[in-house]
Amino acid sequence: MQPSRIRALCLAVLFHLGAGALAFAQEADKAAQAPEPQTQAQGKKVNINTASAAELAYLPRIGAKVAERIIAYRKEKPFSRTEELMEVKGIGEKLFLTLKPYVAVSGTTTLTSKVRSSSSSSRRPPSPAAAEKPASAVPMGKGW
Repeated sequence: MQPSRIRALCLAVLFHLGAGALAFAQEADKAAQAPEPQTQAQGKKVNINTASAAELAYLPRIGAKVAERIIAYRKEKPFSRTEELMEVKGIGEKLFLTLKPYVAVSGTTTLTSKVRSSSSSSRRPPSPAAAEKPASAVPMGKGW
């Protein structure tokens, strides 16, 4: 094969690889901008002033006990802002930020199934390779 043909073939291959990489990057951008699978409940809300304990338990990371605390809190003073939810024992700022897209203080409750928190996927057990220690590992103490 002649050197000029080899160069032309190499350029054609590089061109096609570059075009494929560009198309892949554009698809990755579209996927990054697309809503996460968890947002299937997006637009669905739970009215924290009128929802039952079962409806409150649809919220991510909220169980029966916290739902009962929310109901007890609103009996004393109805919620005027969603941020007041952080005054309920067991709901801190971090949990509130998870709940915020799903809570409202007025309107009807439209959430009809449990929303799974995405943070639970980060609690995977460590891989077996990470758990193994080399046989030559010496436990570190206080250096006595």
